[in-house]
Amino acid sequence: MARPYWSGQISISLVSFAVEIYPASNSARPFQFHQIDRATGQRIHYQNVASNHEDQDDGEDRHAVEKSDIVKGYEYEKGRFVVLKEEDFKRVDLEATDTIDIVDFVELADINPVFFYKPYYLEPLKGGASAYNLLRRVLAETGKAGISKVVIRTRQHLAAVKCNGNLLVLELMRFEDELLAPSAVKVAKEKEPRAREFAMARTLVNQMSDEWNPHRYADDYKSALMKLIDRKVASGGKVLPETGKKPKGATNVIDLAAVLQESLAQATGAKSPKQARRRKGRGGRRAA
Repeated sequence: MARPYWSGQISISLVSFAVEIYPASNSARPFQFHQIDRATGQRIHYQNVASNHEDQDDGEDRHAVEKSDIVKGYEYEKGRFVVLKEEDFKRVDLEATDTIDIVDFVELADINPVFFYKPYYLEPLKGGASAYNLLRRVLAETGKAGISKVVIRTRQHLAAVKCNGNLLVLELMRFEDELLAPSAVKVAKEKEPRAREFAMARTLVNQMSDEWNPHRYADDYKSALMKLIDRKVASGGKVLPETGKKPKGATNVIDLAAVLQESLAQATGAKSPKQARRRKGRGGRRAA
C-alpha cells in the first residue's frame, strides 16, 4: 500500500479539511544502471570529499567526509557559505507547511499545460469527506481549478486542485519565472497555408483520430531494452550482432502536398475498412 507523501489540510477562505497526498505518477526508473570499471568489471563507488583549498584540481589536500557530517549550505559570496539546518527550513514559514491554501478559482481550460508538471492524489482524512466531495462536485460542474500555494519538503509550490473522476488531484505547477519566455524560441513567420494542403492536413488528423485510451500506449523502448539485456545475459556479455536497422533521421519537407497525400494513403491502409468508414463519418461530422 502506498504511503502518504504529505499530510495537512485544504483551506478555502474559512473552510478547511484534512487530507493526505499520494503520488499519482510512477517516477521510478524502469532500469537502474551502475558505473562499472571496464578492467575489473567491479562497480564504481563514490566517496564524499572536501578540499581544503578552493579550486584545487590536483586531488591533493582533500579529506573524506562522513555522510552524517554533510549539511546544507547557501553560497552567499564566492567561497563563503551559511549553514542551514532542518529547523531553519521549518522556521521559514511554519504556518504554511501543512496547508494547501486555495487563493483563487480559475477556468481550468485557461491554464497553459506547460505550467503543470507533477500530479498527486488527494485523500480526505476522518471528518473531511463531506467538504472533499462538495469541492470535487463544484469543480467538476464549473470546470474550474483551485489555485493554491503549498510548502512540501522545504519548497513552496504553486499548485492546482482539480477534479479527476471521484477524486481531487493536486497538481504542482511552475511559477511564471521558472518558464522560458516563448519569445526565446525562434519560429519562422507564419504563412497562410494553401487550401489544398490545409484540407488534406485536416483530413489526416480526422483519419488518425480516435477516443483517448491510455491502455493503447506502452513504452516500446523499455520493452526493447529489456529484450536486449536478456540477450546480453544469455550470450555471456558478448557483443551482439548488428540488427541492420538504422534510426530514422529528420527530413526537410519539400513537397508538402505530396507528403500529406502519402500520409493519408498510409493512414487509410493501416485501418480496417470498417474503422476507416467509422472514422471518415466521424471526421465528416467534426468538419461540419
